[in-house]
Amino acid sequence: MTHRTDVVVIGGGQSGLAAGYHLRRLGIEHVILDAQTAPGGAWQHTWASLRLFSPAAYSSLPGRLMPVQEGQLYPDAGHVAAYLADYEKRYELPVRHGVRVGAVHRVGPVLRVEADCGDWQARAVISATGTWTRPFLPAVPGRRDFTGRLLHAVQYKSPAEFAGQRVIVVGGGNSGAQIAADLAGTAELTWVTRRPPRYLADDIDGRALFDHATARRRALDTGRADTGGVASLGDIVAVPAVRAARDAGLLAAKPMFTRLTATGAEWADGSRTEAAAVIWCTGFRPALAPFAGLRLRGSRGHIATEGTRSVDEPRLHLLGYGDWTGPASATLIGVGRPAREAARQIRHLLT
Repeated sequence: MTHRTDVVVIGGGQSGLAAGYHLRRLGIEHVILDAQTAPGGAWQHTWASLRLFSPAAYSSLPGRLMPVQEGQLYPDAGHVAAYLADYEKRYELPVRHGVRVGAVHRVGPVLRVEADCGDWQARAVISATGTWTRPFLPAVPGRRDFTGRLLHAVQYKSPAEFAGQRVIVVGGGNSGAQIAADLAGTAELTWVTRRPPRYLADDIDGRALFDHATARRRALDTGRADTGGVASLGDIVAVPAVRAARDAGLLAAKPMFTRLTATGAEWADGSRTEAAAVIWCTGFRPALAPFAGLRLRGSRGHIATEGTRSVDEPRLHLLGYGDWTGPASATLIGVGRPAREAARQIRHLLT
């Protein structure tokens, strides 16, 4: 069966919902195809203690403030997932859950979206697939020799399964710090980072980081020099659990090891640490497999864009993958502006 609509949005997480909100406001017919069987995007699959690093009011999608979570300045993942589910319902967004998209093809004046619920013909497509399904694990010497558990942050759920075990956590960003703090005191922790951890001042959180990212992008777009600023988005926000573990001396980071052994890790000086598990908090890559047939990706794996619009396929917009698709667009509050611009450009394309 072939369906027809003006716009197909691929992905029903925060970026897809923000796109749906603005398309709905402009009266553009669309459908949102989401591989998840339930609302909430990737937030429903994270570890239990994950916290946003901005307060609820500063972590909202367009049109509706996120409610405050009782007793929490920084909401947890479950609260975010519930907010997204409520957002989808409140705005009656046309999300079809449990639908996987296999490929997108050019067919004359339209794009054909192949999905397991049938094909869709659309005059424009918004890719909001995110990165959660493409965790990145670096090619470290000896990785195949290690006999313990190797897992990415996407597979981590709680410290209980590692109680009393020796665990190495790799990664100096927010996820690495939060998982290391979560494990401290339950497991025998070794935290490994490529450079010494850089904590933001305790009174700085995601609000300042978003403002900085937006100002930096505006400066670059207008030809002004990048003057840096308060910090980069890679720095660690000291949410309460991280701050407590740091202040208790439980987050002493070691430099990156040179290789894995059968039973642990080895450093350049020959020292070794035994480990039952290694948890990689080493980031993600954009999930862009459905667009392989369009041959749009460059050497870095990105699709060249002007704002959110693909340079080589103007009927395609990419939303929520990071600064290359909008300042801080991979964050809840950051995705609103590029979603609005994408919807406006699509309206212009359709008319």
